Amino acid sequence: MGFHDKLTAAWARSGSMLCVGLDPDPEKIPSHLANDPEAIFRFCAEIADATADVVCAFKPQIAYFSAIGAEQQLEKLCAHIRQQHPHVVLILDAKRGDIGPTAQRYADEAFVRYQADAVTVNPYLGTDSLEPFLEHSGKGVIVLCRTSNPGSGDLQMLDTGSGPLYQQVAQMANDRWSKMGEIALVVGATYPTELAKVRSIVGDMPLLVPGIGAQGGDVAATVAAGLDSRGTGMMINSSRAILYASSGTDFASEARRVAIATGDEIAQAVNA
Repeated sequence: MGFHDKLTAAWARSGSMLCVGLDPDPEKIPSHLANDPEAIFRFCAEIADATADVVCAFKPQIAYFSAIGAEQQLEKLCAHIRQQHPHVVLILDAKRGDIGPTAQRYADEAFVRYQADAVTVNPYLGTDSLEPFLEHSGKGVIVLCRTSNPGSGDLQMLDTGSGPLYQQVAQMANDRWSKMGEIALVVGATYPTELAKVRSIVGDMPLLVPGIGAQGGDVAATVAAGLDSRGTGMMINSSRAILYASSGTDFASEARRVAIATGDEIAQAVNA
């Protein structure tokens, strides 16, 4: 089953467009895990186990693992998600962007080493930088388009003469890259006007939407702007608000509580 089909099935199975970002900060992990040599894995795996039935996707951010030499724990986490929760989409948040053999290695990292269903990529180097990822049949390539950070407009809002740059990325994704493989776009919840514009350009293409929760994106505005023609179409990501709902031994159950509440808020907005 390819990325798009798996995501469609995940939306239907869970009844949710919530994606949980797995960004394990060692300074915020509950203290009772501090002496566990696999604390990063255990923290993320327990949250995944507690929330798998109420989400459509998990999104581990590679930097939180590689910065502390925990790539093997990331491998173990990805394997755990694939084996225990095979119906949840696994996105490697890596934001890779390079060319030639280097891009091929990055694609192998995502799809062979970690066996993710999809990976985030930066399109700044152009189509040939995306091709090595798109050559992996059935895998998702999630392209940065209008990101949620405050400085994103420095480049993404530049006027190209045919609209802002982010709109040109969306147009290329719709007209060209989607013909080459299974494409999605990253569009932040912090910019609902731009989110609506991207949706109008790309039709029912899936969108990964970070920026709710700790970043302050409005759920109702996000849903109104980003729904596709089927009433789904988004992986709405929340990371810190769910991961760090509790610093105690109840961290997983509290993560589940916040995930359910967030999913309910999304569902209410869909049905409003």
